[in-house]
Amino acid sequence: MTWSQPSAWPALSACRLLTDRRDELSHLRVQTVNRLQRLLAELIAAGAKRDLSALQAKRVLASVRPRTLVGKTMRRMAAEEITDLVGVDAKLKTIKNELRGAVQDRGSHLMNLCGIGPAGAARILADVGDVARFPDRNHFASWTGTAPLDASSGDQIRHRLSRAGNRRLNHVLHIAAIVQIRHDTEGRAYYRRKRAESKTPMEALRCLKRRISDAVYRQLVADANAADSAEEAAGPGGHSGATPQSSAADLHTPVIGSSDKPQPGPARSTLPRTGHRSNTHAASTASPPRRRDRAVKVERPTVRTTLTATSVDAPSKAPRPRP
Repeated sequence: MTWSQPSAWPALSACRLLTDRRDELSHLRVQTVNRLQRLLAELIAAGAKRDLSALQAKRVLASVRPRTLVGKTMRRMAAEEITDLVGVDAKLKTIKNELRGAVQDRGSHLMNLCGIGPAGAARILADVGDVARFPDRNHFASWTGTAPLDASSGDQIRHRLSRAGNRRLNHVLHIAAIVQIRHDTEGRAYYRRKRAESKTPMEALRCLKRRISDAVYRQLVADANAADSAEEAAGPGGHSGATPQSSAADLHTPVIGSSDKPQPGPARSTLPRTGHRSNTHAASTASPPRRRDRAVKVERPTVRTTLTATSVDAPSKAPRPRP
């Protein structure tokens, strides 16, 4: 199933809702951890380390025994923040599993790329939709905001960051670039080569993000082609080997054409037979001559004046001319 089909739109909308919910829970987790660290910094003289997990926070809080009323209140508030953190982590874990299943159901292999997890892959699929709307990788990079803009001046040739495009996808690619730099990957080797070419850390990072954007575009195109090939192999019936003609279409079925059907004979007349003249007169009266449009019909007298005499001395009935 490809994202361009109408049947995939509900799955696309559900994936977008899950990714939005996951982002909201991530922001909520950051706020909860910040409040917890502030409270632990007041309770512990050395403070607490950054990016605490719920289990680590419980261990730290268990070693604190405040004796003042303010200390006891802060410890109780820290315990409540830990409870909230446990709940947020459970929700994030559930959504992560749902996103992984949604990405795998779509037949996507974006998670095979280093630095892109279920949340990042789902965000890419939800925002991109149909990759066919991008003619090439350059248009895709411009849409993701990873295509740098020329900022050269005089003899100094340089490029700057483009703030256009989809910033959420740009954030996903940024996280992927940071992950590749921190681990022994091809991305780290590419980043070091750009640093050796006298590029600044930010310029080298932008080059790596553009490289990851091209890799994502190639993977999206490959997944779309694989999905189309699978649909063509499955056939219109949804099963492998199905053809537009069913098995019953090959059977010989006798078909009678209109020319082969027996035609009925003429109906027997029930009217009395008439002479030739009456038939001719009836035919002439039944089908009057057609007149042309806008023709003037001139009626001529059909009655003739005849002279008849009843006797020899009978006066003529013809009209006399006037003097």
